Amino acid sequence: QVQLVESGGGLVQAGGSLRLSCAASGRTFSAYAMGWFRQAPGKEREFVAAISRSGNFTYPADSVKGRFTISRDNAKNTVYLQMNSLKPEDTAVYYCAAATRKIPTTSEGYDYWGQGTQVTVSS
Repeated sequence: QVQLVESGGGLVQAGGSLRLSCAASGRTFSAYAMGWFRQAPGKEREFVAAISRSGNFTYPADSVKGRFTISRDNAKNTVYLQMNSLKPEDTAVYYCAAATRKIPTTSEGYDYWGQGTQVTVSS
């Protein structure tokens, strides 16, 4: 089992940047593919990006491609989401998740979830 704790959310103006972090504890971090999801009020949870166990492969959603970058540091048991050129529509609670499967892009593919961190982008 693995425990996940997100941090780094906050309030930012449109066009600004934030970096989210997700610290993992428990079983070997490098055994898990990792993903970021988000959920805005009244909307379904949405896939944002995923990264392979080694970090060599990344899969951003079309909605964030070119603006968001997922990365990981297996020595620090941490996955990151660098968010640039933020837009008001990026406002959501952001969740990190861990998967024993190979780089899922749907929430059903993930086994463990963090509690989420709020990101609010003002116009």
